[in-house]
Amino acid sequence: MFVTINTVLEQGNEMRKLFFIVGFPVITGLVLICVGFSALAFGGVDEHYWPQWRGPNFDGVAPSGDPPIEWSETKNIAWKVGIPGNGFATPVVWEDTIFILSAVPVTNGGPLEAFSSVASHHQALENTAESPRENNAGIASAPLVQPTKQRGQRQRRGRRQAEPLQAMDFTVMAISRTDGSLIWSDVARHETPHEGKQVNNSWASSSAITDGEHVFAFFGSRGLYAYDMEGNPQWNVDFGDMRIRNGFGEGTSPALHEDTLVIVWDHQGDSFIVALDKNTGRELWRQPRDEPESWATPLVVEFDGRAQVITAGENRTSSYYLDTGDLVWDGPGLTVNPIPSPVEVDGVVYMTSGYRGEALRAVRLADAQGDISDSPAILWEYNHDTPYVPSPLLYDGILYFLKSNSPILTAFDVTRGQAYYGPQRLDGLQEIYSSPVGAAGHVYFLGRDGGALVISNAGKFEILAKNSLDDGFEASPAIVGDELYLRGRQFLYRVQETGQPDS
Repeated sequence: MFVTINTVLEQGNEMRKLFFIVGFPVITGLVLICVGFSALAFGGVDEHYWPQWRGPNFDGVAPSGDPPIEWSETKNIAWKVGIPGNGFATPVVWEDTIFILSAVPVTNGGPLEAFSSVASHHQALENTAESPRENNAGIASAPLVQPTKQRGQRQRRGRRQAEPLQAMDFTVMAISRTDGSLIWSDVARHETPHEGKQVNNSWASSSAITDGEHVFAFFGSRGLYAYDMEGNPQWNVDFGDMRIRNGFGEGTSPALHEDTLVIVWDHQGDSFIVALDKNTGRELWRQPRDEPESWATPLVVEFDGRAQVITAGENRTSSYYLDTGDLVWDGPGLTVNPIPSPVEVDGVVYMTSGYRGEALRAVRLADAQGDISDSPAILWEYNHDTPYVPSPLLYDGILYFLKSNSPILTAFDVTRGQAYYGPQRLDGLQEIYSSPVGAAGHVYFLGRDGGALVISNAGKFEILAKNSLDDGFEASPAIVGDELYLRGRQFLYRVQETGQPDS
């Protein structure tokens, strides 16, 4: 059981801070046990944390992770805290800190009930026009924009509809792994979005990324922001406004390799890929792209002594040298609206997409130069039952992917280009946006309705556990040591063995 969770947003003269009253387990001894486990997990190298979207190796796997396979609201929940606002960004974890990005709706200085159990309050600093943040000073409160119907946001089968545009605090939060308390927070930008979004997207769908010295928060049209680990702003870059067909909204995350950040900016305008110096935000290179919108995060791969940035696209799939931006190779595009991120192992890249078509393609980097459309670089294709929103999981040579956003799974042997099994229904789950993750021989699937399924990482289908929580999940999980972090619509959960029986 948990005591009531309350969240209070308070505004200071120089920085807005969020102060959490954490829902601790009633049994104090359990808190001490959880703290002890966390202390043992801290320290170590990159693979011990979850520093970016899709984990330390960008494949969805936690190499040193071993979290529980069973949980509920009364079992194996070390703590849970209310998260203000809305966002599909995955939790990013380094040492004792969890980084969360959120878009918090604001009214003109009035109270806002963010969730049924989480109250947030805003005090207006100035009644001025909205503007980007400067030097981390107070952010002006913009008036609430009246609901409008955005171009292309007509309702269809009760699922697509216009959402009201209103002022948002695009917020970065640093939360303690130990007890869920807030370490620091900052409103990176206060702004009313320039266009609508699809009802199944969020205003903060891009995930943060960290190298242990900086944390980078990307809010798309609201800009890219760099902080040190204590929350002090370092630099920010504004790339302008994206224009997304049908107002689907934004969602790609940055990629980071050594000192270079990479952003893909595909939209209904002048699309490009850009590389930045992570220390200063200085632009290193930029290349135009003949692509409509895409949401796939770029993949950086070291191959033959040189790093490549691999991108998914509707028109073409492309790779660029990280140091110069020169094109290495390009090949046939995927489907409309590419969302899943590519993965790689042993010099072979696997790309998937599944909206208005189905695409799974394996590209061998040793043979990939120039136009690879008719070259042996394309090892095989398997264009069946591929994912729309969830990215695939590549775990010990098995590629796990879902059919569209449905709980229908295929487990694929990437060495042979053949399915171990599937399409296999995941009983008990409904629609899935969250991407699967893997650790300790287990594969975790999380549904939008709060259901979860854990299966064995093997060439045959075996269910190990079925779970459920009182929240909905679109954000993908993060695994660090024996801890599983689940960011829901209302709460952030730390799932960990507590030794308490399910009540």
